[in-house]
Parts: sequence; C-alpha cells; structure tokens
Amino acid sequence: MFHERTGAHLVPPEPHFRWRGGEITRLEGFTDAVFAFAVTLLVVSLEVPHTFAELITAMKGFAAFAICFAMLVQVWYNHYIYSRRYGLQTTYTVVLNAILLFVVLFYVYPLKFLFTLVVGGLTGGLTVPREQLDNMFTSELQIPALMIIYSVGYIAVCVIFAFLYHYAWQKRVELELNEYEAMRTIHTTVFQLSFAVVGGLVIVAALLMPVRSAGYSGLIFSLNGMVGFVLGSILGKRERAAIEKMQRQAAAAANL
Repeated sequence: MFHERTGAHLVPPEPHFRWRGGEITRLEGFTDAVFAFAVTLLVVSLEVPHTFAELITAMKGFAAFAICFAMLVQVWYNHYIYSRRYGLQTTYTVVLNAILLFVVLFYVYPLKFLFTLVVGGLTGGLTVPREQLDNMFTSELQIPALMIIYSVGYIAVCVIFAFLYHYAWQKRVELELNEYEAMRTIHTTVFQLSFAVVGGLVIVAALLMPVRSAGYSGLIFSLNGMVGFVLGSILGKRERAAIEKMQRQAAAAANL
C-alpha cells in the first residue's frame, strides 16, 4: 500500500482479510487513551527512588510489570485488529467497548498483584522482598479468592471479544464479508469462548483444591496453548480451503 501524500509505503493489512476501518474514530482514540492510563496505573504506585537501594528495589519489579504490560498490549492489539477489520460503530459495539475498558481498568491492580506474587515466588524473593511476599495474604482463604478474581476478569475479556466477533458475523452481509472472512470471524468467536472455558476450569480448580495449593490452579491456563493448537489445526484447514476456493474462482473469472 502506498501513501499518496507522504510517499511512504505503509504496512499492508492482513493478506486475506479486507480492512473496513478507515480513519481513527473517537471510540478508538478513547480506547487508546484508556489503555495508556491502564499502563500508567501499573507503575503509578512506585515513588521516584531517592537512593540507589530504592532504585534497585524498584527495578526488581520489572519482570512483573513486563508481564502485565504484555497482557494489556495483547488485549489492545486484539481490539485494534477488530476495529480495523470491521469498522463497526454501532450502539452495541460502543456498549461492549465501554464494558471492555471498564474491565481492563478495574483489573489492573489485581493483575499487578497476582504477577508480583508469581514472579516473586518463582525467583525466591529476588524480585520482591521476602517479607513483602509473606505479608501479601492475611488469610489462606485469600489465595483461591485471588485466582477467582483474576479468572473472572480473564473470562470477561474473552466473552466480550466473543460477543464482538459474533456481532460482526451477524453483520456479515452488510459488511460484505467473503467466505473466508465470515469463516475467520466465527472461528475467532469459537477461540474466545474456548479460552473463557479454560478460565472457568481455573475457577473450579481454585474452589476444589486445598486452600494452600489453590494458587497452582493458575497452571491450567497453560491449556490455552493446547486449545489454540487444536482449534488452529482444525479450523485452519477450513480457512485455507476457503482461500484456495476463492483463488480458484478468481482465476476462473479472470480467464473468462
């Protein structure tokens, strides 16, 4: 794609998915601002270090911050792709977008708390002082509660994206989605709902496991990789078949 005004070559969109989103809308601009604020909340509690020792202590939180930052960027990127693909600005999408932003802002601190705990535990207190780790819970019952709180937020994000993609699929005629685009849209809905199910399994495990071991229920999230691989293999074949069919039809039309 070539930009006529600047003469610069822009990064092309997806090879087999026509992007219908045009200029940055007020909704997207507001969304970007909220995500930027959410990233700020990840570090806003850190005071400017006054000594080298305080600087080192602050730097130890880098790993947990990096994980949280990566997760927020992933949610933002998924929203970005959705906006570029469909360009929908209906009341329904605005409401779902607002709910998504609410969830993101509400779960910033639980996200930071969880991964500060996880990284601190895995590093044996190297990234978080041992006394801070010991004081993060005042009761063992708070361990499964933390996993449930995080999982509910995770499920909410997945379900919201599932609703957004299903709505786009319902609008496939108005959006003029071709066979592959419609298939990819409904498949993404399936992916998001499947990931939400994994989050539900984490909640069940956190409730059933012994209180002290409830934190290990988070390991169930590793199933996302297996779910993604299996669904990607099965649904990917259908998508590739749709692309090949469209290419054959295009070639036949060109030879007429």
